[in-house]
Formats: sequence, C-alpha cells, structure tokens
Amino acid sequence: MNEITSTSTSIGIYGGIATWMALGPLAGYTLIWAIFIAWGAFAALGGDNAAMKNTVVCGLFGVFIGWATALGFLNIPLAETLGVPVWAGVIVGISAFIVVVASHLKALEAVPASVLAYASTFAYLMQTDGKMSNETLSTLDFSNPILLISSSVILGALFGKASVLSAPIFMKKEDADVAEVTAP
Repeated sequence: MNEITSTSTSIGIYGGIATWMALGPLAGYTLIWAIFIAWGAFAALGGDNAAMKNTVVCGLFGVFIGWATALGFLNIPLAETLGVPVWAGVIVGISAFIVVVASHLKALEAVPASVLAYASTFAYLMQTDGKMSNETLSTLDFSNPILLISSSVILGALFGKASVLSAPIFMKKEDADVAEVTAP
C-alpha cells in the first residue's frame, strides 16, 4: 500500500475500535465525537510526540477553562442584568482571552487543542439536555465534563498516536522507506 492508503487503513481500524469502545465498554465514560475532535487536534498539531503532549495538556486546559467558564456563567448573576446573550458573550470573551494569553507558557502553546477541547466542553453542556447545571459541574462522576471530556481528549490523542504508529505496518517496504524519509 502507498502512504495515504496505509494511513487511511490505520485510521479506519482505530476509528472503528474507538467507536466500539465509546458505544460499548466505555459508554458513559467517553464521547466518540469528542475522541475524534481530539484525534483531529493531534493530527493538526503534527501527529508526533509533541502533538501528543500538546493535545493532552492543552486539551485538558481547554476543558478546565470551559468548565470554569460554565460555572462562572451560572453563578455570577449578571445574566439578569445584562441579558443571557450579552453575559454569555462577555464571559466567553474573557475565557477566550485567558486561553490565548496562557499560550505564552510553553506547556499551553497549542491554542487549537485548548480551543477544540473548550468547544467540546460547551458542546456537551449546551447540547445535552440538563447538563448546563451546577449539579453536573460539581458532581464527582462522568456526567461532569472535567471527567467525561477529559477522558475523551486523552483517548483521542492515544488513538491518534496509535494510528500514526500503525500506518507503516500496511505499507510496502519501499513505500515505508520513502515515508520515513519524508516524515516531519
């Protein structure tokens, strides 16, 4: 197989395994769409060891900032004064500033991974009935995005790394040598 076919095969196999895990034994502990978002972040960041570290560290930072923003939105009573759209815009603007300004720290430099995990946190909270609540944000189970989205981010990075490491298995020797020479 050539490089694109072997990479596609590896991603397809691991994508199937990830889906089976998220809908089967890990149902309720991870979300398949959040796994794929983190996997995409890993690929976009270069698909190497640094991308793995940045996807996990910055992803977990993004989840935390999203979680803290949701707590602030629910518990600082400015929605009554400003209206929900204005208050939401203000607090999201502040948190977006925090995510980007924190990128001056080497450990938090991968803003895309932070933003994608932040967005995943809000997707879960806003699109899942009853989850945008203090109860969800303060519980110590996997309905809390700190645990649910974080586990998905970590698994997404791991599946991304596994797919990169496995792709050469499917290549012919000559194609694998060329891919190794041209890899970043």
